[in-house]
Amino acid sequence: MATVDQAVPPGENPAPYHEEVHDPRRRDFINIAAVAWAGVGAGVVVGPLIVQMSPAADVLAQSTTEIDLSKIAPGQAVKTQFRKQPLFVRNLTPKEIAEAEAVSLSELRDPQTLADRTKEGHRNWLITLGVCTHLGCVPLGAGEGENKGPYGGYFCPCHGSAYDTAARIRKGPAPTNLVVPEYTFTSDTAVKVG
Repeated sequence: MATVDQAVPPGENPAPYHEEVHDPRRRDFINIAAVAWAGVGAGVVVGPLIVQMSPAADVLAQSTTEIDLSKIAPGQAVKTQFRKQPLFVRNLTPKEIAEAEAVSLSELRDPQTLADRTKEGHRNWLITLGVCTHLGCVPLGAGEGENKGPYGGYFCPCHGSAYDTAARIRKGPAPTNLVVPEYTFTSDTAVKVG
């Protein structure tokens, strides 16, 4: 290839003068297109994996439990299930409420008031998971005629943990109170747990 400074011998066609010109707009477009194409490819690969890992409809249905409270008399507790765990729903009597409120927080291993464990305006409704916080046994006291322990709440037969009427640990190896799950009142006679 001849340059401008060189003479071209007679009879030969001079090669066209070319200077390589790089168009930055074209290069940017190619880079953006390549990244976009890679992004689409990643979406095609990852999308089905994300959908596959999403919970199924039957699992989502188990994530909440609705309970009709109208059938639970004062002083009565019922056992139901929430996320495959026992759930205790107790309608506290005025006497049980007074007993729970009379306890000094300094006497409790896991200090919580009854108001901390119930909803405002519904302090007679105590809703807890029925799983002892020691080793996961199911305490007694929610069924008719079951041993409620020395504090009138729940009693774990596995290792002797005793809970009071507010399901607070009072005696035994359990380190904390029975767990109160998230719940909301959908009406005066219905509650949605979860």
